Amino acid sequence: MNDDVATAERAVSLATIEQARTRLGSQIVHTPTNKSETLSLRTGSELWLKFENQQFTASFKDRGALNKLLCLSETERRQGVIAASAGNHAQAVAHHSRRLGIAATIVMPVSAPFAKVSNTLALGADVVQFGQTVDASNEHALELARARGLVRVHPFDDPDVIAGQGTLALELLADAPNLDAVVVPVGGGGLISGVATVCKALAPNLKVIGVQTELFRRAADSFRQRREALIDSDPSGDSEASAAKVPPSLGPFGADTLADGIAVKSPSPLTQSLIDALVDDMLTVDESSLEHACNDLLEFEKTVAEGAGAAALAAVIQHPDYFAGRRVACIVSGGNMDPRVMADTILRGLARSGRLARLRVDVRDLPGSLAEITRVVAETGANIVDVRHERVFLATPAMRTRLSLELATRNDEHAEAVARALRSAGHAVLRILG
Repeated sequence: MNDDVATAERAVSLATIEQARTRLGSQIVHTPTNKSETLSLRTGSELWLKFENQQFTASFKDRGALNKLLCLSETERRQGVIAASAGNHAQAVAHHSRRLGIAATIVMPVSAPFAKVSNTLALGADVVQFGQTVDASNEHALELARARGLVRVHPFDDPDVIAGQGTLALELLADAPNLDAVVVPVGGGGLISGVATVCKALAPNLKVIGVQTELFRRAADSFRQRREALIDSDPSGDSEASAAKVPPSLGPFGADTLADGIAVKSPSPLTQSLIDALVDDMLTVDESSLEHACNDLLEFEKTVAEGAGAAALAAVIQHPDYFAGRRVACIVSGGNMDPRVMADTILRGLARSGRLARLRVDVRDLPGSLAEITRVVAETGANIVDVRHERVFLATPAMRTRLSLELATRNDEHAEAVARALRSAGHAVLRILG
């Protein structure tokens, strides 16, 4: 560890986080922490949710951004600030800069969700879109900071930002005592660095578990490599059993992910050092689990969570045995999901659960054929929400047609029952899955 990182790491402590809480005061929402009875039953753990999506800009980033801005000198405030972000940090910096009368420039990837770009502009920031990734945007922000004399508000590589994020854990431990584990989404590592600092100071037996996507997992892989090195040097072998609980590494870097808020190439040396020193474990989740978690939060908790915001719950869903029987808190870190992405995610969830089904039915192209199909479907209690004919691109006789039926059904078993009923009526039926 170099001297700069060591100095920054010492600047992150329970004391600085408690000072941040006092500094932030009522300018930040003390978000609710509630037990989810439904999700507890579904996951096999006692599940608590910390709803950071209820901050003004709908993410925990309000905490760190505001704390950093409040720590600036008057000279730095007059210079103006610059930040790079895919959306949540951008909105937090824009909102609180406007409140404090500080000019803000935000560099966002060209691939940033439209809703996050629009919201950042609406909050009064000067938005510059550059690069395909947050990392490319961050490099450009550094260049602009030097050229224009702006003060950088880094999304995670800053002790003041980390201290602000850590205030979340002070609320969590007060509202949900005696937890066994807290699960935290990890992108650049600022949130988990602050949370782990508080937890290890106030509740040292509480396990802090980080979550990354399988597509952006550098912090998890670095953590695992460190753990494997410790296992190799441990003659007792006691660490091996714990390490075996960690799911295997899968997936390449750099691919698209629903969790764009934590799609960071790698943490900083500061946050990685804090993760290695304070975090108990790191898990990864796939895209299917992220979608599942977003839909569960919407359906059962009536709350919107973006992919990154649902990552902690996704870990509990994907690795139920790991958390079974434990009292677990999941940080719902943000709710800024693009409406189009939300609609697609909901529809995909309905299809996977069998509540939206698609059947392909070959029938004779004669009057009354469609009426016969709809009669059979109606008798099963399913509802036809869309129907399409295909007459041209078929390797079948000219007097036959193919129907594509989209049905609203109760569940997967109901969808299969509709298919069976149509087959019993003499029709060739194929159910389209995925």
